[in-house]
Amino acid sequence: MSEPDFIFMLTRDDRTVADAAVHLQTALAAGVRHIGFKDIGLPFAELAALNRTIRDNGARSYLEVVSLDVDSEIVSVRAAVKLGVDYLLGGTHVAEVLPLIEGTDIRYYPFAGGITGHPSVLEGSIADIAASAIDLASHDGVHGLDLLAYRSQTDVPALIKTVCASVNKPVIVAGSIDRAARIQAVIDSDAAGFTVGTAALDGVFPASRQGLAQQLLEIRAAMAKAS
Repeated sequence: MSEPDFIFMLTRDDRTVADAAVHLQTALAAGVRHIGFKDIGLPFAELAALNRTIRDNGARSYLEVVSLDVDSEIVSVRAAVKLGVDYLLGGTHVAEVLPLIEGTDIRYYPFAGGITGHPSVLEGSIADIAASAIDLASHDGVHGLDLLAYRSQTDVPALIKTVCASVNKPVIVAGSIDRAARIQAVIDSDAAGFTVGTAALDGVFPASRQGLAQQLLEIRAAMAKAS
């Protein structure tokens, strides 16, 4: 079982935070090499600066789309293409997105299942979500899946395991991973990665010292213990 990628999101409550540039430097200094942001919260120029800094430091960049209507999602995807991010996470309008990213190097991971609200909520049963994942993974231009597992009302560990076992493409578990037990569930499921944003920025993980740097260390320690 390989260790999943820990993706630190410069976000709180599904928005890129105003002081993202400061937190980015902390994450890079801590050795984090998978760093993302949302398509809302900061002007495009500031998102571009974040992406440039991430890439210039040898890390991989992730933009997660949280827009629910098709027109807004298209705007976000075009922004991702213009930014040149490594990974495009989220979104629900696959048929409209695939032509926009064709010919780019972007790795595309749309949301599995039904997504509503903001912050986003994952609707449906385990069977429903797994069926959605199988359908999405059948598209050649879909490289993996973004699973808002802890935003659902299902048996979440069972959901993650079922989705990961149902598709032959990598699954990133996103949203509300705020304790070691949830990291353990991600690792046990053989998911390819997971995101943490709000919990780290708000100091939710138990730590001997305050601050984001210590939170990032605690997350890595939880991963090591779970592996």
